[in-house]
Amino acid sequence: MYNAVVNEGLDRMSEMARGNFDLDWMDSNPAGWGHEVKPGKTGLTLCDVETGHYDQVPEHGSSHGSLAPRGCMVPDDTPSLDMYTLNEMSEVWSDNARHLYDEACNRQWNSTTDVPWHKLEKLPDDIEKSVCQMCTGFVEVEFVAGDMPAKWMCHINHDFHEVKLFLATQIMDEARHMDVFRKRALANGGGLLMASPASEELLAAILQANDYTTASSLMHIFGEGFILTLFRTGEFLAPTEVEKTIFRLCMQDEARHVAYGVKHLKYFLERHPEREGEIHSILDAGEQAIFRLTLEPQTIEPRAILAGGGIENIELGMARIGFLYSKQIREYLHRLKVAGLERESRMVIPAELSVETLLERAGVA
Repeated sequence: MYNAVVNEGLDRMSEMARGNFDLDWMDSNPAGWGHEVKPGKTGLTLCDVETGHYDQVPEHGSSHGSLAPRGCMVPDDTPSLDMYTLNEMSEVWSDNARHLYDEACNRQWNSTTDVPWHKLEKLPDDIEKSVCQMCTGFVEVEFVAGDMPAKWMCHINHDFHEVKLFLATQIMDEARHMDVFRKRALANGGGLLMASPASEELLAAILQANDYTTASSLMHIFGEGFILTLFRTGEFLAPTEVEKTIFRLCMQDEARHVAYGVKHLKYFLERHPEREGEIHSILDAGEQAIFRLTLEPQTIEPRAILAGGGIENIELGMARIGFLYSKQIREYLHRLKVAGLERESRMVIPAELSVETLLERAGVA
């Protein structure tokens, strides 16, 4: 009546009914037994429990290829999932991953109750349209930072669970960012405006990258790094308390993502210095893509209007956007330097976008 699997299970249950139990599992992992931890001031964190026997992260992920958690005893007959292709620690690791995961758990927020939507006020059409266009761009680009880790997570060896846990929080962060900017675009009588063809070039490069480190460098250091600087200086782009709160909340999330990307690239280059030239080539393409995106009308013009306080002051806004761009470049170069990459002399885009330089290029005295 039953197949072999069910009959085997029923035979095992019959033995247990007779009082014959296995219990080998009770003595299966003596090296891991007796592990004690104490909660810290913020509770029991990942950093608290990953000590001793359970803090031994292998340079090469376990070859059994199963979901067995790092530190347990894995029986010889455990089947492999045959799906983990990122088995080298250097391919994904970042020394701050567990700390960032703990921080992400403690600093979750939601767009429904943590943004003061009741403080949203009627704005002049040029300001409202600029906010809506800026939010349209953010909705377009933010979710790629969730799509990218989602693409790679199931290929990361289970021994590197700290990275997988952190990336899972990033996926949630980016879902929330897409949600909050869409809400702002639709909440005040405006709506979504124009998509960005230039965005698609950068987003495609991230999602179609041949390896994880390439994707991480393009996304965490480029895309999210430039957005992080914008959020940090976003006070002059925020016409109401609503936008200021959104920028502040998103900023704390982006800072975690960038911190992971910088430390991952550092870890990778320390172990693969021969890949430095390849990374520079990746950055060449990334710089050109983000430069094209930055100067696209639907990206730069609404920011200039907001920075100037209205379309009548767009020239003043352009000057302020030039300052923002220079700051983005400085912080980008600093992050790469922290990662062990000297990039300033090899950058393929200008370090500044001053109005004077642009007028001179246009032949205007």
